Amino acid sequence: MAARLIVSYDGTTNDDDALALGQMLVSGTESVLALAYVRHSREYDPAREEIAEHDAMRRLEHGTTWLEDPDVARHVVLDPSTGAGLGKLAAAEQASVVVFGSDYRTPPGRVEPGGAAQALLSGGPVAVAVARAGLRLGGHGAITTISVSPSEDDSAAQQTASSLADATGAELVTDEGAGPDLIVVGSSPTAAPGRVALSGAARARLDSARSSVLVVARETPISF
Repeated sequence: MAARLIVSYDGTTNDDDALALGQMLVSGTESVLALAYVRHSREYDPAREEIAEHDAMRRLEHGTTWLEDPDVARHVVLDPSTGAGLGKLAAAEQASVVVFGSDYRTPPGRVEPGGAAQALLSGGPVAVAVARAGLRLGGHGAITTISVSPSEDDSAAQQTASSLADATGAELVTDEGAGPDLIVVGSSPTAAPGRVALSGAARARLDSARSSVLVVARETPISF
């Protein structure tokens, strides 16, 4: 079954980076993209609630305009925690990946998970992709090079990278010096099967990365 990907989107410029990465991940594949915006509470006043709901949908429509695809599914989630809300949505939609932009303070060309992405990277139930800051400036690009940072005794990252390369025609590379379009990272050996967790070494490596990143759940390869 082709992968389902959910882009966490609130209309900010860094979330436009997430749109760019999400589109790159599904381009040329049979995978399906959806957008999600998390509201943290309902308004008690009906009129204010209507305005808040309209604002949420307006943000998501902005995302579909950027993607040039008005038919992309849109979800408004109510949850006090953005990460938890997206995790629940991913489970309900049987999604394989949640895609984030980097933290808003991230320098262009670097990747830094924000708070919601960090929450899912610490034991979450779904793979997490984080776009490098400024990716949106390349417009509607494509993934042409992929490198793999596997975890011990788990081939999920390698299988995922191979599946994506086969679907998109991207090249699997071993040298990250030139900065591949995507680094696929395996979860720590301490993670439970189906859960995402980064080892200290993987976190240190991502701190210096100049590529978008996809962190795969333990023993859970993604088929594109």
